[in-house]
Amino acid sequence: MAKMIQPRTPDLGLDADIPRHWFGGNAMATHLVNGVNLLFPAGERFFVRSVRRYLDKIADDPVLCEQVKGFFGQEGRHAHAHERFFEVLSAQGYNVRRYLDAYERIAYGFLEPRFGPEVRLSVTVALEHFTAILAENALRERLLEHAHPSLQKLLFWHAAEEIEHRAVAFDVLRKVNPSYALRMFGLALATLALLSFWASAVIMLMRQERGMKRGRPLREVRQMRQHGSIGRRVFLRGIRDYIRRDFHPLQNDTSPLAEAYLASVGMT
Repeated sequence: MAKMIQPRTPDLGLDADIPRHWFGGNAMATHLVNGVNLLFPAGERFFVRSVRRYLDKIADDPVLCEQVKGFFGQEGRHAHAHERFFEVLSAQGYNVRRYLDAYERIAYGFLEPRFGPEVRLSVTVALEHFTAILAENALRERLLEHAHPSLQKLLFWHAAEEIEHRAVAFDVLRKVNPSYALRMFGLALATLALLSFWASAVIMLMRQERGMKRGRPLREVRQMRQHGSIGRRVFLRGIRDYIRRDFHPLQNDTSPLAEAYLASVGMT
């Protein structure tokens, strides 16, 4: 029997005094995560819209309907928590509103209406796959051990719940239209969009660093290459797995990672 998906609302402590370079004192590592944080709230609301469009198509599957409700609840709470972190970034002196306005205008004001609902659902499925891989890496490799405790809690909680609902949008797409070509088209769009918006967010934040010059110091360039390689591994592995015709998110059994973390913090 499929496990039900439970939305949670942890106390994240985002009102604490969080330093600008909260990830091990490293600006590049911090902004690599800050950059993707900026994409989450509007992105997760897009995921919910894309899946909600097809509630009538899954009405004959009560288990999937319940999982979708849990998916909506988890994604809504994630969006709200990451928006609270925007306030932290603003308090630290970063101007993120201009970037967010441009990102939402391009991604959801311009691009979203130009693709049909099946394509939007397919893009959602591919992006959920990438976030599940990011989540697995965060929990398996303990990549956030040097992060501020409040950000650790935010990101580990988000990661665990991404793993819990990693198959929901995929299963909805499979009922709506199981076309391999549709899934691959969504993958191509999702990869291009995520790479572009994430990179532009990181560049925007790095440019706001005090003392940063137009020509970056060699140390900063090396940091960008080193941390950028993590993102490249995520994309390469994600694409390699996803292009298999028989791919399904539950083939990668990462549920024990999520369960172990949630149990360790009393959020089972």
